[in-house]
Amino acid sequence: MEQFIQKHILGFSEAVNNTVVSVNGNEVSLCTGLNHAVGAIKLAGATGKALYFIGNGGSASITSHMSVDFWKTAGIKALAFTDPSLLTCISNDCGYPQVFQKPVEMFMSEGDILIAISSSGRSENILNGVKAARSKGAGVITMSGFDKGNPLSSMGDINFYVPSCHYGIVEVNHSLICHCILDTIMEGTIG
Repeated sequence: MEQFIQKHILGFSEAVNNTVVSVNGNEVSLCTGLNHAVGAIKLAGATGKALYFIGNGGSASITSHMSVDFWKTAGIKALAFTDPSLLTCISNDCGYPQVFQKPVEMFMSEGDILIAISSSGRSENILNGVKAARSKGAGVITMSGFDKGNPLSSMGDINFYVPSCHYGIVEVNHSLICHCILDTIMEGTIG
């Protein structure tokens, strides 16, 4: 059991150290990608734009948590489309593949930023939400895991791919990335 625990803990640090990041289609270091995300989010906040978050399951929990942290701590307008009434209404009336697409189409504007989080990077509803954000002229930051070639991993302006097939490792690293972005904004340092 101890050997499993040691290997599992090592998996978290290996995943963050091997995270693949791209900015506008070019692979960059994790720190460079984080700096780009910080800059984009700070610009959005400074110009009165908003952050919107989408995710399923554990990723939805990250989106709810982080949206509150961004507006409460950093004063940047932020909202996660995870309200139970929204999810069940849109799923029932339009189908689950549109559960994020419809609110993105309704609420997002040019210059806003969508943060799309999906462990698999293959969730149809997340991909549809990203496409809707693009059609609105919004920026997109993605976070994914599992298969390196997952569709979400190349759909954003900034993409963070965590190379692991374990939900816990992927989700914890997505949360770490979000907290690092927020903490950097609060520290007031880029570079």
